[in-house]
Amino acid sequence: MGRKRSIEPDAVLDAAEKVVMRDGAARLTLDAVACIAGISKASVLYDYKTKQALIRAVVERRLAAHRACERDAADELGDTADAAIRGRISVSSHSLTDEDRAVALGLLASLAQDAELREPVARAYRERLAEVEQTSRKPRGALLAFLALEGLMSLEWLGLHTWARDERARLISEIGWLVDQDPAPASPPERSTTCTGN
Repeated sequence: MGRKRSIEPDAVLDAAEKVVMRDGAARLTLDAVACIAGISKASVLYDYKTKQALIRAVVERRLAAHRACERDAADELGDTADAAIRGRISVSSHSLTDEDRAVALGLLASLAQDAELREPVARAYRERLAEVEQTSRKPRGALLAFLALEGLMSLEWLGLHTWARDERARLISEIGWLVDQDPAPASPPERSTTCTGN
């Protein structure tokens, strides 16, 4: 007869996120997660054999939750050509919570130092970029909108800048305008023959 589970995986991941917010992912330990979850370290090890596996599970759950929000927003738009990018814009129209920002900052150092932890994030971006380009009426405009959103959100995730509510709403609206644009190919810059060195 197999060992019975004493706690659900989501409860362990909730505890792991609390440790990440408090101490950062670099200082996360299985003991600290077990303490916050109110279980034994062995119970944590039942699902997550290593610290890296636990952090990866936190990352993957965050990605899945964000993806589900985007799909729900796209579904609300109905069967339209630009539903993927407009769903992403809709989700991004909501300001980040302090908890979201704290978890992101706590995970950042570990993601920067570990290619295996970055892999699910990179895969998610590849899938989203492909979906946006394949399902949009104006793929280049939609791509520019995607990149503009990422720039805005990155500044917020990192706590580098916060816009006033009205200004942020205007920026999101203007990013939405990009979806309908079809930028002409840029001409290559003319090469200068002037020597600027000594």
